[in-house]
Formats: sequence, structure tokens, C-alpha cells
Amino acid sequence: MNRIAFLTLCFSLTGILALAGCGKVASEASYPTRPKTGGDEIVYSNEKRDTIFGKEKTLGSKLFGSDKEDSGSNSGIGVNSFLWRASLDTVSFMPVQTADPFGGVILTDWYENPQSPGERFKMNVYILDRQLRSDGVRVSVFKQVASGNNSWRDVAIPEGLEQNVENTILTRARDLRVQQSAAR
Repeated sequence: MNRIAFLTLCFSLTGILALAGCGKVASEASYPTRPKTGGDEIVYSNEKRDTIFGKEKTLGSKLFGSDKEDSGSNSGIGVNSFLWRASLDTVSFMPVQTADPFGGVILTDWYENPQSPGERFKMNVYILDRQLRSDGVRVSVFKQVASGNNSWRDVAIPEGLEQNVENTILTRARDLRVQQSAAR
């Protein structure tokens, strides 16, 4: 066997063994945990544990998608659902250009109110937290006015407009949360 073939075989076997080691071990024993009551004794538990890859995830299953039970269990939005729905409800009168539920970003396109021709607005909504908190949403509002020859120029927005939109979103999110709690 020549040297190149031998090295290729060695690297291939090393790679296969490394990938095989990334899987879950079926005969894994219980692991020690501290009791939640604050005692010092060690308790052995078979509960799923958190890892950097999620609940009981391994590097191999995360990278290569071999974990079949995970097909839909972790799907969902990456931000607070009440803030997300409230934000969409609040900007629903404007054309939405981009909506990213995992990053918590809603970008609208320019909206010109038919009752105020020559003036248009655009909003960027950022949901910053997974918790329903007052600082969990940030809104940026942009305003332009027509300046002739089909061109637009940026102008200052009314003071407090961004804060008012944020408060409207927070109020709607709180209402959605109350509705969901009442339905249970």
C-alpha cells in the first residue's frame, strides 16, 4: 500500500470515528445534578439537560440534521410573540417590505396617506427581547415631503411620534397577553 493511500485511509477513518462520536450514546447513565431545594447532596437525574446546542443536542445532530424528533419542536419566532403580533397589527396599514420573526425586524415601505398628499412615512420596528418588557421594542420613523419634480426630501418627524408608536405596540401586546390568559 503506498503512502498516499495509507494516509487517505487514516484520515477517512479518523473522520468517521469523529462523526460517530458526535451522536448520542444510547447507554448513557444518569448524570449528577444538585437538588432544586438548595441541599448539598447530589441527585442523579434522567431529565433532558441544556447544552450549547439546545436540549440534549449534540454537535453531530445539529450540524447534520440527524435528530428526527426536532423537525418542528423548535420552530417558531425568535422574539416575544405578543410584541411581534402587536407590531404587525400596529403597522398593518402600511405596506410591509420585510418581516423577520427570528431577528425581530419589521421594515415598512413608504406610505402616503391619501388625506395628506405630498407627505409620506416609513417605519422600522425592532423587537429586542423575548420578554414582554417596555424596552423590548424600538421604533424608527422617517418622514419625507414632496419637493416637486417627483422628488422627495427628508424632514424631521414630530417630537414624540416614535415613542407614541412604541406605546401603541406595547399596549396592544399587553391586550393580546390578557386575552390569551383569559382564554385559558
